[in-house]
Amino acid sequence: MADINDSDYRGPWGELIKGMWRTPLGLIGVILTTVCATLMVFGLIVEVFGLTDNIYVPLLAFLVLPGGMITGLLLIPLAAFLRRRQWHKYGIAKDHLQVNLSDHKHRKMMIYFVVLTVIFFVLLSVIGFEAYHFSDSPFFCGEVCHQVMEPEFQVYKRSAHSKVVCVECHIGPGAQWFVRAKISGLRQVLAVVTNSYSRPIPAPVEHLRPARDTCENCHWPEKFSGKRIKIFTHFTNDNQTDPEVNQIALHIGGHNPVTGVFEGIHWHVSKNVKIEYKAADTRRLAISNVRVTRPDGSQDEFVKTDIELPPGTEPAEGEMAGEWRTMDCIDCHNRPTHVYDLPEERVDFGLLSKKINPEIIGIREDSLAALTTVFNTREDAENNMHNRLVELQTNRHGIDYVERYAKDLKTASDYLLETWLNNVWPNMNIQWGTYGSHLGHQRAEEGWGCFRCHDEEHTDSNGEYITQDCSTCHDEPE
Repeated sequence: MADINDSDYRGPWGELIKGMWRTPLGLIGVILTTVCATLMVFGLIVEVFGLTDNIYVPLLAFLVLPGGMITGLLLIPLAAFLRRRQWHKYGIAKDHLQVNLSDHKHRKMMIYFVVLTVIFFVLLSVIGFEAYHFSDSPFFCGEVCHQVMEPEFQVYKRSAHSKVVCVECHIGPGAQWFVRAKISGLRQVLAVVTNSYSRPIPAPVEHLRPARDTCENCHWPEKFSGKRIKIFTHFTNDNQTDPEVNQIALHIGGHNPVTGVFEGIHWHVSKNVKIEYKAADTRRLAISNVRVTRPDGSQDEFVKTDIELPPGTEPAEGEMAGEWRTMDCIDCHNRPTHVYDLPEERVDFGLLSKKINPEIIGIREDSLAALTTVFNTREDAENNMHNRLVELQTNRHGIDYVERYAKDLKTASDYLLETWLNNVWPNMNIQWGTYGSHLGHQRAEEGWGCFRCHDEEHTDSNGEYITQDCSTCHDEPE
């Protein structure tokens, strides 16, 4: 064992600190901590003052760099520990590590340690606070996993809830659901990294927090809404200029302050009535059992024995097969934010708004055909939507007619392309009709809407059935 000069011996603390700069691990720790801390401060300044809209700045500053700095801080004492274990190779005595505040060098070292600890603690606290808000922002939910969430994020931005932060509906208040959501988020990140995520994203969302804990923070079913008028405007291929206008008065209902009775459509989520159901498929389109518990505690169960699963659905298995689900807002308002359009609706709106010229003969039928053309990519749609509409009109009228309405056809094709891009994502297997709505019975033949239960085929032991009478939910406006 080599001898060392006593005048060169710096004591155990001095040798440890000196050794950090002489070991690769300690050097990496110091450099990693310094670089990450510096970039974190820079990223925080850039984000606070809005100097850039680059998505990677907050992602690095609030999520990646803090992990790097903490890793560096852990490497430094690890390097010192390993260095001390190797001292015997260099003939250095393993003196006990002591802090002597009467020694000015130790006092100076402790001051440095305390100051640096406070600085790092404050920096990590600020960054942690910003990371918490960043991870709860629509920007994080919609654009960090860009390819996966792009469809949901785009339709969210044009919805009635576009100013509502995602987590207010998907997580809600309280630590329990926050922790559950973050753990679930880790699984989702792993699925993205391994490219094993579902295409399209399955709906309905499993294990979603009950709507009473989220939706009802803003919306109150107990409030009496009475009747609401809804207007439907439709054109036909034979009449593109004079729309058919239908008006219905929806019985929204609620707790009637005059009669004291909970009535109307919102009766389904009355606090005095509990409605439960069992779904025979994973998309909750085929309902096998419906159970009603009334205020007096009496129950009635309606059963449909002849269940036929709608196309494209899978039978419920395992725990889901026998699960009673308590009905809440989401069972009817199943697309409250992420609303996808239907081709007929958008073409009719184009005719109504004159974005599609109704004077062009056959334009409604051809617009629908162009809009529902299967394009393999979004780029393919951008390059060919106009050509497709022109091709259809040329086959119908000839080139002279098309040239006469060339400007109108360009305006129409631009509108159709915008509509298509807002609703179809081939890379996520999202086509027209992939997601449906349970409001009303617009696609009842496919299993969507009120007729899942209101089909007069769910009967109880007394032979009573769940009615399909139209006047139960709506009638003619007065």
